[in-house]
Amino acid sequence: MVILLLIKFIEITAQALIILVIISIVLSYFMSPYHQVRQSIDKVVQPMLMPIRSVVPLIGMFDLSPMILIILIQILSSALISFLYILR
Repeated sequence: MVILLLIKFIEITAQALIILVIISIVLSYFMSPYHQVRQSIDKVVQPMLMPIRSVVPLIGMFDLSPMILIILIQILSSALISFLYILR
């Protein structure tokens, strides 16, 4: 029972992080970086993006780090959930 709750927690957390990354991308086109909403979301998203940005260079004007972060979140959550299913 505890493992199932932990699995659900990981799923919800992963989805919430992915949604925050997508919202951050969309808001970067329309909202000032000094807006309170954008700053709040960036406080969560930017610390995860900075290590990726230090390794992956920009491709022209395109920043691929959000896409890489989303893929990493999905891989990590899938691996954790698979491991927890094995323990069950």
